[in-house]
Amino acid sequence: MYRIEPMTTADVPEVSRVEARCFTNPWPPSAYRRELRLPDQNVYLVARQIPSGAEPSERGPDTSPNGKGRSRLSLLPFSRKTEPESRIVGFAGMWIVCDEAHITTIGVAPEYRGQGLGEWLLVHLIDEAITRQARWLTLEVRVSNEPAQALYRKYGFSVQGTRKRYYSDDNEDAYIMWSPSLREQEYVDRFHALRQEIAARFVPWPVEHAPLHASLPSSGT
Repeated sequence: MYRIEPMTTADVPEVSRVEARCFTNPWPPSAYRRELRLPDQNVYLVARQIPSGAEPSERGPDTSPNGKGRSRLSLLPFSRKTEPESRIVGFAGMWIVCDEAHITTIGVAPEYRGQGLGEWLLVHLIDEAITRQARWLTLEVRVSNEPAQALYRKYGFSVQGTRKRYYSDDNEDAYIMWSPSLREQEYVDRFHALRQEIAARFVPWPVEHAPLHASLPSSGT
């Protein structure tokens, strides 16, 4: 089982170890620590593998009368007392500036790929961008990374340009991909349908009640 939650500074060493196995040019730990100091502008997440036998947590599905009593960022219902035994297997990040959100990174440890964790992380980023009222979402992706491009196209992204020699490790070009407007109801409806499909693989209660968010620290905390 897996849980997705906000990244903390305590997570940075483990995130860095996972990232070094995902990318040839990983960020230095100091970059993550710097980003985490600005939670109003950034969103950084980790995916944890939860050990079998973990006890259910007190957090459950959103049962508020109007279904809007959710907190931000999805948590699967497992107790934090198992935290020392959990392990980070993926991570993701996003900047939000004015009405634009920019996905900076998504990575999953090689042995955990093929289970939908990358898509599940992407869904959380899109959901958070919508919650924070961003209008557009953009990202860069290697021109050779066809599986990632296919995933982004699934969620409505399209190639809008190219950044030449963008990747410093091998000077590969990057495609610039943009989402449709996140404020268009047609796109929101499409996203919700896709979100339900992937959530059904990870959330152990009816999808329509799954809290897709958990609290992110506010500035000054």
